Amino acid sequence: MKIVIYGATEIGCLLATEFFEDHDITIIDKEENRSDEFNKLDISFVQGNASNIDVLKTADIKNADIFVACTTVDEANIVACLSAKKFGGVRTICFVSREEYKKTLNFEKNNDNFCDFFIDYIIWPEELLTQDIFRIVTVAQALDVENFADGRARLLEYKVKENLPIVGKKLKDCGFTQNTLMVGLTRDSKLFIPNGDTEICEGDKLIFMGTSHSLDILAGTFFHEKEIVKSASIIGGGNVGLMLAKSLEKLKIKTKIIEKNYERCQYLAEELSNTLVINGDGTNLKLLDDEEIGSADVVISVTNNDERNLLCSLLAKQLGVKRVIARVAKVLNIPLFEKVGIDIAVSPKNSAINEVKNDLQENNVDILATVEQGQGEVLEINVVPDFSGKKIMELKFPARAIIGVIIRRNNIIIPKGDTVINTGDILIIFTTSENAAEIKEFFKVK
Repeated sequence: MKIVIYGATEIGCLLATEFFEDHDITIIDKEENRSDEFNKLDISFVQGNASNIDVLKTADIKNADIFVACTTVDEANIVACLSAKKFGGVRTICFVSREEYKKTLNFEKNNDNFCDFFIDYIIWPEELLTQDIFRIVTVAQALDVENFADGRARLLEYKVKENLPIVGKKLKDCGFTQNTLMVGLTRDSKLFIPNGDTEICEGDKLIFMGTSHSLDILAGTFFHEKEIVKSASIIGGGNVGLMLAKSLEKLKIKTKIIEKNYERCQYLAEELSNTLVINGDGTNLKLLDDEEIGSADVVISVTNNDERNLLCSLLAKQLGVKRVIARVAKVLNIPLFEKVGIDIAVSPKNSAINEVKNDLQENNVDILATVEQGQGEVLEINVVPDFSGKKIMELKFPARAIIGVIIRRNNIIIPKGDTVINTGDILIIFTTSENAAEIKEFFKVK
């Protein structure tokens, strides 16, 4: 597949790094924006502005399958996508940073009177980030949460603390809840797929898949005592803070927002009906103490500055908050945040990259989610007739992978070795990113 990317930004670099081994990648941007990271990749680089037809021709846009515009300027991305669309046949993906652009562009596309002059897919990273944080916030103590099959099946990730009874036990002896499967384990920042003899250690991060009801029982039995998130404090009242507060209000979770800008506070107060809006600096320890931030079930720091989010998160930890979630703009900073004790570090860029990856997949394969900064992938694969009637134990996978969930018509099945798969079944499979290509290839029509 030929992919043309407009924007030598961090997102552009992440996309190029992700796809250059299997696809033909061309980057369009000014030469001064070309970093050393791009020079390490086997890609083409075209200097110029992608809204210029001649530049697009130089990038061979007529033979491109995908055009992605991800510069830091919304208007430039929009014009470039529309210009690329003029050539026809190319699928356009446009990154925007403002809600009004996404609404307008989606309206134009869905309008009955639209023509061929439209953008196929509009990505607003902050919206995706908010959705990711909301899923995590609503499940107590979880490091990651992904929903499948309209919420009837889930992926949950938990960290093993020193006092848990499973520490030192082999996986086969833990007695985890029925209708759940442990599909992944991260130790020393390295993700792998465990087997029955894998011993659970303090500090491990365990990834489970199963029915939502069974995972609720698992969580209450092994990782917390039926704890419910009742209160949340948000530091930063930008787009993410506002959208997150609106979602938490719907669940009747007691919510506070701390925002430094007074005019923004006035706007937040008008938009939110049951959220306490506090005008102040989230890096002020006395303010956080006075506002009893330490009593919150979770604190989420979502300002636009990594250093500020890190400081706010560490201060919240100092005040005794059990779970802290921090927004990270630079993806490379995520491991640093986790090393210094931040429970969960999330990036809007990671969320956006996952969306693009899923958009580029084959018809019978989707990437539903990625975990551990892209080390693991959850694949959704439609069973073709070649595999119908086979037991799971008979599938000779070329690499380590676990079928965590089978969706059969309207039923959710957590499989065992003797479970038979049928044509039309949808398999939700967990594997490492380095093995994902082999698993996808395995399930293709022979």
